[in-house]
Amino acid sequence: MRTNTLIIGVVALGLMPRAVPASDEAAQPSQKAFAADTAGNSAGSGNNPAATGGVRGITRNSVGLPLPAVKVIIRAADDSPDGVAISGADGSFALDGLKPGRYQVTAEKEGFATAAATPVELAPAQSFHLDLTLGMATSTASNGGNFFSRLAKAYWDDWHPSPNPGPEAPFRGYPAPIENPPFPFTVWPIGGTVWIGYPNATSYPLTQTLYATKHMDWLKKANIQLYGWVDEGGNLSTSDHGPYANAPAAYAQVANSLTLDQFTFYIERVPDTVQTDHFDWGFRLTSLYGFDYRFTTADGYFSQQLLDNPKPNGTIGNKYGYDPVMAYVDLYFPHVGEGMDVRIGRYISLPDIEAQLAPNNYTYTHSLTYTYDCYTQTGVNATIKWSDHWTTQMGISGGCEAAPWAPVAKLTGNFCVGYTWSTGGDNIYICANSLNDSRYSYNNLAAYYTTWYHKFNHSNWHTAWETWYQYESHTPNVENPAAASLLLTNANGAYCNHPSELTCFAPDWATVDYVTRKMSNKDSLIFRNEYFDDIRGQRTGFKTQYTEHAISWNHWIGTTIVFRPELRYDIAYDAPAYDSGLKKRQLMLAADMIWFY
Repeated sequence: MRTNTLIIGVVALGLMPRAVPASDEAAQPSQKAFAADTAGNSAGSGNNPAATGGVRGITRNSVGLPLPAVKVIIRAADDSPDGVAISGADGSFALDGLKPGRYQVTAEKEGFATAAATPVELAPAQSFHLDLTLGMATSTASNGGNFFSRLAKAYWDDWHPSPNPGPEAPFRGYPAPIENPPFPFTVWPIGGTVWIGYPNATSYPLTQTLYATKHMDWLKKANIQLYGWVDEGGNLSTSDHGPYANAPAAYAQVANSLTLDQFTFYIERVPDTVQTDHFDWGFRLTSLYGFDYRFTTADGYFSQQLLDNPKPNGTIGNKYGYDPVMAYVDLYFPHVGEGMDVRIGRYISLPDIEAQLAPNNYTYTHSLTYTYDCYTQTGVNATIKWSDHWTTQMGISGGCEAAPWAPVAKLTGNFCVGYTWSTGGDNIYICANSLNDSRYSYNNLAAYYTTWYHKFNHSNWHTAWETWYQYESHTPNVENPAAASLLLTNANGAYCNHPSELTCFAPDWATVDYVTRKMSNKDSLIFRNEYFDDIRGQRTGFKTQYTEHAISWNHWIGTTIVFRPELRYDIAYDAPAYDSGLKKRQLMLAADMIWFY
């Protein structure tokens, strides 16, 4: 990941530096400075520690991507010992404890051109930000070799990282509570926004390869990333009747099979929300093909593939399909609170521990709690970070799973608030995600959420807990023939209290808890337990209570491949909901592999 910087000057096949004083925020004792740790030895500290300063920044390659394992050397004019730092996996370096004076900073890495030193003059307690960009050595220029050899090199570098990870990337706020890998994120997740105050950009192999291509300089200059992944999964299940016998479990609904779950392609530019001195912007266009389109489809976005598309075997919709699951712009205003992001377009629904896109989840299969709530919304959402503690969100949309131009769209509001404490180890998030009349329609849910994340002190354990209550009103009664004409395709009716009722109020509620342990830098163990009460059967089609229990292991290879095997056990207590309505219990062994490109 990287933040956006301005590189001044061009030295062909050499070093292109930027040396500017750190932002005013870093000098304010009442606010947190950008966080970074010193790597390697620091230059002479002098006799007054309070008067020492430092030089920090990011080393980059000639196409602007973070360059790891660069040796950064600072030499003082007074013959003090050299200071040395090795840049981390994200290119970050820090040289702290520097007494006032004049210095020369240079950087070197095998296969890259050694450049002339950059002069830096430090006043007492002053901090400089210096971004260093290394050009390729003439004999190994980036345009040498073909596309596939450069792509292979990007994977090789990812799978064989530098043994010295170096300092953290700059950020504003509490330190990230967990690591990615082995978990799917570093900061407690929140939808409808970028993480304000934290790095958000990616650097996957396709982007690196394209940036190193002669005719793709415009991508690098525009700070646009192109990437995606392939997610292939499979399962062995005790259910075997019907094409989607594992339902209501998700997403692995095709029993005893291998499935192309997701093939995605992203085009995005991420705003730099670590800095606080200028407006920035970004965008994301995400295409998804695979079985999982059946869950992300919103009315009005190529929805004819799924909605109103009955099949001869009694199912609805194509097995595989396409969905433009995200299409939005981000506008970052640094001087509203401690930063405001305004997102306009189609985006992932705000609450939930889980998300639609495979890498954003602890496990391969999804909880019932997640499967039967809102997935995407199209509208405008403003997220304001007021302090390290408080964040609020407010927005309007066309409702859950509805494009604004779709016949089922309804003006829908949302309001959410998050509070973080324990230096980032705890976060509680309360969200009214769908505020409208909640009258029966395609996923026109009124939904109210509470989510709590907690890291157990400084251990390798953390937990994530979520509960919600949601409902639709005026829901047609499936036990009253007179209500049949009121039913919509792909919008279940309800089992009302009395067969004579034409419509009724259809609530449901659920709670899920994840307990996780980091086993190593590449391995994690996940435990999931949940309870779901589909009180009127409107969400799953069965009026029953459910419990679900799962255990999963995540194993990463670099940051580009992850394996997620799991064992899952479901129970429907009041009706046979599994195996096409034949069984109350289901045991499933499932696994997937995500390959990023």
